[in-house]
Amino acid sequence: MGSLEIPANCLYGCQTKRSLINFPIGGIESKMPLQVVHAMALVKKCCAEYHAEIGLMDDKVATAIGEAADEVMAGKLDNHFPLVIYQTGSGTQTNMNVNEVLSNRAIQILGGEVGTKSPVHPNDHVNKGQSSNDSFPTAMHIAIAKMITETTLPGLETLHNSLKEKSEKYADIVKIGRTHCQDATPLTVGQEFSGYAMQVEYGIHRLQNSLPSIYRLALGGTAVGTGLNTSKGYDVAIAARLAKAANLPFVTAPNKFEALAAHDSLVEVSGVLNTVACSLNKIANDLRLLASGPRCGLGELSLPANEPGSSIMPGKVNPTQCEAMTMVCAQVMGNHVAVTIGGAQGQFELNVFKPVMVSNVLHSARLIGDSAKTFTTQCVDGLEVNIARVEELMNASLMLVTALNPHIGYDKASEIAKNAHKNGLTLKEGCVASGHLTAEQFDEWIVPSEMIGPK
Repeated sequence: MGSLEIPANCLYGCQTKRSLINFPIGGIESKMPLQVVHAMALVKKCCAEYHAEIGLMDDKVATAIGEAADEVMAGKLDNHFPLVIYQTGSGTQTNMNVNEVLSNRAIQILGGEVGTKSPVHPNDHVNKGQSSNDSFPTAMHIAIAKMITETTLPGLETLHNSLKEKSEKYADIVKIGRTHCQDATPLTVGQEFSGYAMQVEYGIHRLQNSLPSIYRLALGGTAVGTGLNTSKGYDVAIAARLAKAANLPFVTAPNKFEALAAHDSLVEVSGVLNTVACSLNKIANDLRLLASGPRCGLGELSLPANEPGSSIMPGKVNPTQCEAMTMVCAQVMGNHVAVTIGGAQGQFELNVFKPVMVSNVLHSARLIGDSAKTFTTQCVDGLEVNIARVEELMNASLMLVTALNPHIGYDKASEIAKNAHKNGLTLKEGCVASGHLTAEQFDEWIVPSEMIGPK
């Protein structure tokens, strides 16, 4: 076993050092998310204030803990939290890491000596009324709720607004539709973009509907859900304090046994993020294909030329925002697998995949929020429709023949389309050559702008 000597100027203690020795796993990508650490500091502050208020903690001690917690939440002490997510499945090492840092910083504030555990003890004071088993999942929920409300939802709302604006702007531009990557019947560019906008809107609604389960906090369950070493009303009072401090509608979980032993709410919100990733992947790929070319592809859209696309091909512009978005979606889908497996783990009174679950949910929520915002500002806002190309492709499509079904029947219309394709004729030339209708009837019956909705 390695030395337990604590480096100079470190505010953590031997419990943190043991974790560094026992779990040297991964690099910076494996670090415990600071959002969880900051949320734990908020929990410790609210608990200290509560215990001081009811006379179970000295006011000076509680105030010092609160001041230390404020510094943690402000990011001033981030370098004192070095642990990785691959540790005890309850997050105990991170809880003790936070306890030690807050204890030592509070001791400093009170003029004491770091490491003495006096007058602020990491367990007796900072961890008072808590177990890792209920304080860590409480911090998980706080961190996830803040990430979704502050980053994910705003990013998706930005994207939704831009897609909706495009659907209205291009409402009258008729284009050819495509199904199975083959020509289909016409629709407008606006109708196409309205579908994208609705996908994002549904994602927003799903995320909002998943939040109530995240707002339920485990604190007050302590070790196994019974609330040992707390007083009646503690759980409700702490949830109210956390709600006020975070400006989010947190409440105490109605059943602490479920709140400690299972994290179905995280699996649910991760599933919603996974669904959103599927939607965003589809949208980004559609824009990528519609903008393919610019001369030898579809070329119906022009995406912003944000940077040179090639180190060897001069003037090449690539759909980089679409590529970034689809990579994000792949990562979110992978994260959901880890969260799903994590949600199925744990035995009896405790789920023991807490750190990896919260890390992956936070990662997904952050990625979707950031990429949605960037995709909007760097791609969707600036894209333009190439009207001439849209009209060229629409008028070249043989699937406009579908409008003839009510007039000459499916079989004759099919015959016209196949012969026109075989012989390299335009649809109008094929119709006239068939003898099934005249040029005048073609002009009367084949009107793309009248094919974009029911009669």
